[in-house]
Amino acid sequence: MSPKRKDRKGGEIKNSKARHRFNIGETFEAGIVLQGTEVKTIREGRAQIHESFARFSKNELFLYNTHIEEYAFGNYANHAATRPRKLLLNRRELNKIRGALDIGNQTCVPLRMYLKHGLVKVEIALCTGKKLFDKRQDLKKKTDMREAQRAMKHHNQR
Repeated sequence: MSPKRKDRKGGEIKNSKARHRFNIGETFEAGIVLQGTEVKTIREGRAQIHESFARFSKNELFLYNTHIEEYAFGNYANHAATRPRKLLLNRRELNKIRGALDIGNQTCVPLRMYLKHGLVKVEIALCTGKKLFDKRQDLKKKTDMREAQRAMKHHNQR
């Protein structure tokens, strides 16, 4: 196989609701401690991070509510679907995240889970929650931009 082999189709899992629910702040790339059957399931794209969040437990950052389906061909050593999974970050990054979470009004949410050089990585972000009127304004901006692009496309076709 060539060294530039692309990862399989399901190699990236995105949290599509995060950008709608939160204002995204600083992002970090973290490694994640997984079992072998979990990696195989993620390669197949059968995982969900929509309701996931990160929280500290004894100076270590863990990812909760991440659903990774059991591996179809797993045996007695198959993994539990929704267990807490440890995130791997530098101490400096952990201290920065802990400081932001301790101040309050912020949460740590995964944005996407992907494969990088054969390893599973998680992109996490420090986020603040949006109010309902913020969500409405964002939807209005999106529809305005979409209408402007349609008008430009229609005008350029003439």
